[in-house]
Amino acid sequence: MAIKSTILKAEIQITDMDRNYYQDHQLTIAQHPSENDMRLMVRLLVFCLHASESMQLTKGLSTDDEPDIWQKSLSNEVEIWIDLGHPDEKRIRKACGRAQKVMIYTYQHRSSQVWWEQQRKKLNRFQNLSVYHLDDVSVQALSQMAARSMRLQCTIQDGQLWFSDGEHAIEITPQLWKEAKNFGEQR
Repeated sequence: MAIKSTILKAEIQITDMDRNYYQDHQLTIAQHPSENDMRLMVRLLVFCLHASESMQLTKGLSTDDEPDIWQKSLSNEVEIWIDLGHPDEKRIRKACGRAQKVMIYTYQHRSSQVWWEQQRKKLNRFQNLSVYHLDDVSVQALSQMAARSMRLQCTIQDGQLWFSDGEHAIEITPQLWKEAKNFGEQR
């Protein structure tokens, strides 16, 4: 019998001064059995960076034809496709063909550097792709906030993000590795 996903609840208060977005989100998150706390919390952090009324966490690792996070239009077109980690070129090509804007967030610096060096030249051809990296110290601290029930605060200003669970607070500044053409650095 297959191991089932763990269901988590998160109340997140987002204050994004860069985009003038101020909203509370009640999220139910399915943590796939192979998804560790670090990846789960990176998913939440990236959701906060791009939060909107129509931004959604997807099934994640359990579905090959969906990103980790996406935003769809009312006509069901993919506006934003966000993947975490080190997707292969085939997946990135598919995403860039389906979505108006594609973002990849890497973490775990050593493996991200290797992936980036192997992919950099191939990825330059994708005009609607941005790649960001999250530093190890911040991501490790973020993973310590994972719990079955979470109450989180997220403040974003000048490209910096502060994440807090009431007991711990961390500051994260995503590092831009590749900027999409014609889109600017729009989060």
